[in-house]
Amino acid sequence: MSLFGKNIRKIRNVRNMSQQSFADLFDLKRGTLGAYEEGRSEPRIETILKIANYFSITIDDLLTKELTVNHLLKFKGDLSLKVEERIKEKFADIPCITEKNSADYIVNFDNEQFIAELPSVQLPINTDKNFRAYTVTNLEMTDHDQGLYPKDVVIGEFVPTTIYKKLNNGCMALVLVNHQLILRRLYITKNKLTLRADHKSVDDLVFDLNEVEELWRIRYVFYKRIPEQNSASNVEEKLNFLEQEFLKLKKNL
Repeated sequence: MSLFGKNIRKIRNVRNMSQQSFADLFDLKRGTLGAYEEGRSEPRIETILKIANYFSITIDDLLTKELTVNHLLKFKGDLSLKVEERIKEKFADIPCITEKNSADYIVNFDNEQFIAELPSVQLPINTDKNFRAYTVTNLEMTDHDQGLYPKDVVIGEFVPTTIYKKLNNGCMALVLVNHQLILRRLYITKNKLTLRADHKSVDDLVFDLNEVEELWRIRYVFYKRIPEQNSASNVEEKLNFLEQEFLKLKKNL
């Protein structure tokens, strides 16, 4: 049995790295790294090469010699600096639907290659969830000079079909339905989906729930300008909240 596991644990201790951060550095699972360190599993040659090359340690030393702190520091005097440079926080890379690509998105929304080639925004949000950015193109979500204007950007979290009926009525969503991308507030009753704009002069749109191809619940909004805050908008928000709470109570009766 090699000394690989003992040595990588020593490297981690020298660098004050957790198992997770070390595993992420070399595209490993934390459990796999733990198995290596405990001698329950031996690594593939590709993994050995990656770690040896990264820390400038010979493969023979990594596998057959019990490395000391001095031994490790001898191989790379700027070890701590170099590792620190390469362990960087990863932001979520979010594909963005714009006015120019929205028509193509409607056709290719389920094409992974197309999605990968969309422009993207990077944000410090949960990288384990699936998000989509959307650039607002109209005034449907405005009301008395409040709300969303063209060029504002919303970020939606993907909602599986099994969760549709659990969404709160009145939440804002980006919906791909009937060959249209629609950003509005949703209301679901039985198997019908009503999409309602905040602008009072815009008529509701009603679809069968099974017509929905994608649904993204809006989680974040980025304004092109600083929105004005006034007491009227605060009152409206509170009334909307109370309405939602009343609907919840009504459902439970």
